[in-house]
Amino acid sequence: MTTPAPDATSAVTSAAVSDPSTGHSPHAPRPASGINVTLRSGPATVVVASLAAALRSYEYDGVALTETWGDADIPAGGGGILLAPWPNRVAGGRWMLDGKEQRLDITEPSKGNASHGLLRNTGYRAVDVGPSRAVLEAEIFPQHGYPFHLMHRATYELTEEQLTVTQHLSNLSATPAPFALGAHPYLKISGVPTEDLTLTVRADSRFETDERSIPTGKVAVAGQYDLRHGQRIGDIRFDTAFTDLASMRERHEHVLSAPDGRSVTLWAEAAFAYAHVYISTSYPGVDTAVAIEPMTAPADALNSGEGLRWLQPGASFAASWGILPGLE
Repeated sequence: MTTPAPDATSAVTSAAVSDPSTGHSPHAPRPASGINVTLRSGPATVVVASLAAALRSYEYDGVALTETWGDADIPAGGGGILLAPWPNRVAGGRWMLDGKEQRLDITEPSKGNASHGLLRNTGYRAVDVGPSRAVLEAEIFPQHGYPFHLMHRATYELTEEQLTVTQHLSNLSATPAPFALGAHPYLKISGVPTEDLTLTVRADSRFETDERSIPTGKVAVAGQYDLRHGQRIGDIRFDTAFTDLASMRERHEHVLSAPDGRSVTLWAEAAFAYAHVYISTSYPGVDTAVAIEPMTAPADALNSGEGLRWLQPGASFAASWGILPGLE
């Protein structure tokens, strides 16, 4: 285990972070999203928050590629957080295991669902930090609604070319555990209103949902949901999962592009066979924000079984996604 270097655990702003071992003042306010880890490589800078191992910011040559939040705030709208052991929602917080109903905590009261897994409000431990790489981990303990013991590890690796995030899940239980993984980054190109960006997602299908945002079926994309040739963000509004994704270079690529030709790409390995797109008009400080969420299963997978995987005792699963600037 490596002790984080002082220059790799600075706050986003000039405010000191909380851990005296970093050399910062222990009396300075702690960011609400926990200790921040800063990674640098050439013109690229990434900040990771310990709360939910969230991607707090990614800048390339001074251009912000993700939405962020202030020191006094936690990630708005799930911004940048990692999702385990399921992404999105579980209908009514209920699912069946070996013929017995499981009841999860309701974390989306407005729709009566369990939302975004079990680590959204958990502080991860930084177990290995270097100038351009950080490993954080957190345990999922057995609890009502999910009687399994897992370890979720996130590895952030930054190069001059791109950011890569690898999510690694291990089953510490004595029985097989069902799971899916996801992430919730909001992408942008600073200096360009998000409404003026064009979103391209090469997906042939999407999920229709009910009033609780739970999938009711899969249909071919059409109209505003057909993003295969790009749609201007200001012309569309939805909160929808897509699948049957086209592969490029053995991975999926979802692209935001600006009128001047610059772009930012959310890429994901084949295991992330679903992409959820949420266009928000309530993200703090901006008129419009767009989350592009790589997922290994869609909403309510614990009930539908779609995309759901089972991890054997002692086994592990890992898959990567990342962000690729196209600013030159």
